[in-house]
Amino acid sequence: MDLDDEFNHLDLSGVDGRSESRRRICDGCGRPENVCLCGSLPSEPISTTTQIVILHHPHEHRHKLSTVPILTKSLLNAHTIVGRRLRRGSSPLLDSLHSSSSSDQSPRAIYLFPGPTSTHISQLNPIPGTVLILFDATWKHAKEMVEASADYLSTFAIRACLDCDFGVTGGNIFDSELILRKEPFLGCVSTMEAAARALQSLEPNGPEIETRLLNVLRDMVRFQASHLKPMKPRPKLLKKGKPKKEFE
Repeated sequence: MDLDDEFNHLDLSGVDGRSESRRRICDGCGRPENVCLCGSLPSEPISTTTQIVILHHPHEHRHKLSTVPILTKSLLNAHTIVGRRLRRGSSPLLDSLHSSSSSDQSPRAIYLFPGPTSTHISQLNPIPGTVLILFDATWKHAKEMVEASADYLSTFAIRACLDCDFGVTGGNIFDSELILRKEPFLGCVSTMEAAARALQSLEPNGPEIETRLLNVLRDMVRFQASHLKPMKPRPKLLKKGKPKKEFE
């Protein structure tokens, strides 16, 4: 999920403020009170048989447009790990799967990342209590995180994907009611949308859970879009556009 130019033109001065002392944070959603999303969140976190583990890149952890904080507020069984790779000691839940795995067992976890070796999630037959692993970062960092975690995950998890077209550039904040940032390829989505799409396949009441999560995401995107301000030409481009002076 690449940040791109759209983020640079979001007017978030009212979101974060210049002084921490002046900013009041909502206890419910963790956002500044003037942009509270509590009215959009489920009254109670949504319960799932699927356990969701999110590896949250340290850089992404600081981004204002990250959907992970809202996702973990919306789901009862969603847990976040801030880091760059999964390994022993990262998560007691994943360590238990790693320790109890065997070659004749069906994978007990799924990690989402597109690619030629990924199985489309609709083709899987998950067992109850499957663990869904998500990587939250820019496209470049997410790829690095997956590669760094591959050996650890290989014994108990299968790599899966949603629909993704590597031949077509992805959308941006102006193209969809669900996209917060420009995506590298068509089908790449935010972490919250990826979770919603995956749970649609993994949960018995998946379509209902998907709808509820996407409704929250739509409200978040609408709010951020309402803070877009007109784009200003970059100084470098202005300088390049000036006519050259003729020497006498």
